Amino acid sequence: MDADDSTYSLRLASSAEDITAAQRLRYEVFVAELGGDGPLVDHAARLERDAYDPFFDHLVLVDNRRDPAGLDHVIGAYRVMPGERRAAARQFYSESEYDLTPLLVSGRRLLELGRSCVHADHRGGAAMFHLWNGLAEYVLERGIEVLFGVASFHGTDISTLAAPLSWLHHHHLAPPEMRVSARPMQRQEMALIPPDQLDRKAAMAATPALIKAYLRLGGFVGDGAWIDRSFNTTDVCLVMDTGRMSARHKDFYLRKAGAA
Repeated sequence: MDADDSTYSLRLASSAEDITAAQRLRYEVFVAELGGDGPLVDHAARLERDAYDPFFDHLVLVDNRRDPAGLDHVIGAYRVMPGERRAAARQFYSESEYDLTPLLVSGRRLLELGRSCVHADHRGGAAMFHLWNGLAEYVLERGIEVLFGVASFHGTDISTLAAPLSWLHHHHLAPPEMRVSARPMQRQEMALIPPDQLDRKAAMAATPALIKAYLRLGGFVGDGAWIDRSFNTTDVCLVMDTGRMSARHKDFYLRKAGAA
């Protein structure tokens, strides 16, 4: 898996340096920038890591102008775990927050997504496009049918998130056969504002770009949000059935297959 141009190269992490550099990027985004933390975060080395990292594949976007030895060559990252690795990991990362039973009993090929991030200097350009293309290729090669994973709103002040959470619940709730549910201990109901009182423009403006990207591809959200106080986020679980994509969106995923 490679997508090269004069600036970037995309690959699955192939060395300890790649993974360490991805964890350093995650630290800069999720810890230094957004205020997160966790039991395995290494503040001295500036690495954001957790116990699930060894079970994931790490899709990394490399800045070809940087020396890998400096551990700052990874400027975009996505981690992905196929469903067949769940037994070795004992559970999906998302299962600590969501009851995934509808997906687990479906018999379909699952892929958990997480820790998507791009260096601040590379946002708004080609970097995310390269990562999405890499994810599309990964999905096609493995015959993945359902993508899922938690995505985050920054902060835990629900009063500031009521509009976007309510919009997601009222307009993008997953169908029953895919409707995962936030676990009780830190669950937050999402239907906080009645549909007829919502300002769509304001709600969407307050929704992170990554969540909006999944919605444009036909994604849904699970039932309820989950408050992650240690990571300083309010999470929703996104679920996307590749078979339900519109023809236009499916073309995005099938371009590479048609060229193969």
